[in-house]
Amino acid sequence: MRSLDSTYMAPAAGLREWIALLEREGELVRISAEADPDLEITEITDRTVRAGGPALLFERAKGARHPLLINQFGTERRMCMAFGVERLDDVAARLSDVLEMQPPQGIADKIRGLKKLKSIADSRPKRVGRGACQEVVLTGDEVDLDLLPIQRCWPGDPAPFITLPAVITHDPRTGTRNVGMYRMQKVDRRTTLMHWQIHKDGRADYLMTDGRLEVAVALGLDPITAYSASAPLPKHIDEFMLAGFLKGSPVEVVKGKTVDVEVPANAEIVLEGYVERDDLAPEGPFGDHTGFYTGVEPFPVFHLTAMTMRRDAIYPSIVVGKPPQEDAWLGKATERIFLPAVRMTVPEIVDYDLPVSGVFHNCAIVSIRKAFPGHAKKVMHAIWGLGMLSLTKSVVVVDEHVNVHDYAEVFFYVGANVDPKRDVILSEGPLDHLDHAPTLQFQGGKIGIDATAKGPLEGTRPWPEEISMSAEIKERVDRRWDEYGIADSTPGRGGGRRRRTFRLLRR
Repeated sequence: MRSLDSTYMAPAAGLREWIALLEREGELVRISAEADPDLEITEITDRTVRAGGPALLFERAKGARHPLLINQFGTERRMCMAFGVERLDDVAARLSDVLEMQPPQGIADKIRGLKKLKSIADSRPKRVGRGACQEVVLTGDEVDLDLLPIQRCWPGDPAPFITLPAVITHDPRTGTRNVGMYRMQKVDRRTTLMHWQIHKDGRADYLMTDGRLEVAVALGLDPITAYSASAPLPKHIDEFMLAGFLKGSPVEVVKGKTVDVEVPANAEIVLEGYVERDDLAPEGPFGDHTGFYTGVEPFPVFHLTAMTMRRDAIYPSIVVGKPPQEDAWLGKATERIFLPAVRMTVPEIVDYDLPVSGVFHNCAIVSIRKAFPGHAKKVMHAIWGLGMLSLTKSVVVVDEHVNVHDYAEVFFYVGANVDPKRDVILSEGPLDHLDHAPTLQFQGGKIGIDATAKGPLEGTRPWPEEISMSAEIKERVDRRWDEYGIADSTPGRGGGRRRRTFRLLRR
C-alpha cells in the first residue's frame, strides 16, 4: 500500500474536505457523463471496486438534482486516509491506550492519565447554534426524496434504497443516543422503510416506544463519523463520541428543525421524521452483502417531516453484494479497531481475522496463547458470547505463531492439526438476521475447529516437532543472498537470460 504523505495525516473535517483530499491524492475520479442510479451506477461501481479503483463522484446522476459519491472506502489506503493513519492497527492502538488505563503509580503516570481523560472528555459531541446541514430547509409538500440519486442497486430490488445513512434515535427510557447504519427502502417522495434487524439497537429503541419515535438520518458525513454509524458499540456508548475520539475533535451537532434530535452540523443532507409503533410495511427483497437477496419482511415505516441540506449537497452511497464490495473495508476497519476491546474480554487472544469472503459473520479465525487443555474450545464459546461476534457461525482457533490473515497458512494447520472426531465441536445459538442457511431464522448451528497443537492431556499421541530452519542459517543466507545471483537473472526460453525479481525468497 502506498504510504500517506504526512501533510494528509489529519482526518477530514467534512465530506467536502474528504473529497478534496481524495482528489489531491489521485484517489477520486469525477464522472461528468450522465449515469443512471437505476442499476447502471452499480455496475460501474462493481467493476471499479473489484479492480481496486478510485472513489467515484457522479456529477450528473440521471433524474436527480444532486451528485452521487461512491466507493470512498473501497481500498485499504483510502480507509487509512479516512482515519489519518498509516495502518488500521494504528487506530486500534489509540483505542487500546484508553481501554488499558491503569491506576497511576506516580506523577508521570498521573499526567499521562489526565491527558487521556481529557481526550475522552473532549470527544463528547458539541452542540452548536447553526450548521451547514440546514442551509436549505424543506418541509411539508416540499420534502422530496426524488431530488436525491437514490440507487436501485440490483435487478431484484423492488425500489431504490438509501445505503449509507447514519440513523439517529434515542432510547425512550434513558434518552441514550444510538447511531446506526440501516438500509432504507424508498416508498415514495416522503416515506421510506427502516430496516431495523432483530439484533440492532435501533430496533430496541423502536420496540421500547409506546407510540411515536422521532428519527433523524444524516447523509454525507466526514468519513470517521460515517464509519462510526457502522461500529458495533455497546448500547450505552455514543457513536458520535467514538467519532470525536478517533478524529481528535468533537462532532458538532445541531438540533433538528422538526424533531428533537441532534444531527451532525457538517452533514450534507438530513432527513427528519418519525416511526410509529406497529406501523409496518413489507420491505425487500434486497441484494445484500451476503451475496444473496434477503427476503420480504415487515419493517417500520419512516415518515419524513423535513429534509434539510447544504446548498449543492452531495449524496453518498455504497453498493453491497457478492464480496468483495466497498463495505469490505468498513468491516476490516471494525475488525482492527475493536481487537483491543475483544482482548479486554478474552485476553488470551493474540489476533483475529473475519474473512471478507465469509461476509464477516460466517467465520472468525482466532489465534491464542494456549495455556491448558481445551483452551481453544473455551475461546470458541467466549466468541459466541461476545457482542455482535455472538452471531459468528464458525470459529477456527490456531496457535499464537500462526498468521490469521494468511488463509493458506491457516488451512495448513487445519489440515495438519485437526482430528475431526476430537477437534470439531457443533453447537447452536443466534445467527445473523440475514443468514438464509438455518432452518429457523435468527438461530441455528455453529461449528468450532480447534487447529492448535495438542498435548497428552488432550488424548493425543506424542506431538511431532514442526520443521523449521535454524536462525543461524537463515541469517547466513540473508547475508549472502546477493552472492547467489538468484535475484539477478534466471534462464529464459531458448537459453537466453532474462531479468526477474524473487522478492519472496529473501527473508
